[in-house]
Amino acid sequence: MDNQVILITGATSGIGYQTAEFLAKQGHFVYGAGRRVDKLEELKKLGIKSVQMDVTNEESIKKAVNTIIGQEGRIDVLINNAGYGSYGAVEDVTIEEAKKQFDVNLFGLAKLTQLTLPHMRVQNYGRIINISSMGGRLTSFMGAWYHATKYALEGFSDALRMEVKQFGIDVVLIEPGGIQTEWGFIAADHLEESAKGGVYATIAKKTAQGMRKQYSGNMMSNPKIVSKAIAKAVHKKKT
Repeated sequence: MDNQVILITGATSGIGYQTAEFLAKQGHFVYGAGRRVDKLEELKKLGIKSVQMDVTNEESIKKAVNTIIGQEGRIDVLINNAGYGSYGAVEDVTIEEAKKQFDVNLFGLAKLTQLTLPHMRVQNYGRIINISSMGGRLTSFMGAWYHATKYALEGFSDALRMEVKQFGIDVVLIEPGGIQTEWGFIAADHLEESAKGGVYATIAKKTAQGMRKQYSGNMMSNPKIVSKAIAKAVHKKKT
């Protein structure tokens, strides 16, 4: 399908922002979702329609989906991109923080998917693209909870793919490696903060410094590489 109606979460920065811009330039009707209203205004300048959405708030998700259906009558592609990394030793990270990361990286994604699927089934067409990570296949030091969310997303996506195939709906997993975004700095800050005053403080500080150095250098890939992979998944013809 040309000129598809696309909803992408986490569209106000990083991979989401680059992807929303890239797909809009290709002529698609792109709806970029994010929490911060001020950031959403920047999307409008790029020809992207914006919707306020907090993926941890069910009413917010319902309102966003209803807005798009009301304006377009359909959602052809859902790109579940919103997510964050919260690093820290298992002993240090509170269960509240662990649950928050699951709420953003998995359960919010699942609720949005549930609300979008009925519209895709009616049209007998749709594509759900879940942005996972290589962190869903391998594990890095002090990243237990982050990796747990991504391993869970991998299994969730594989099961979902089997369920919805009968309705003409595809499920695609994108697994980026290290990407030059704010993700690494946010994860490093969480790591250092979680270990303050504890037995892991020294090694956590050293690990966080290494992460910041990695994400400040030239080792990470440009987000546009991921945007192109997502666009390829959007345009892929059914086999």
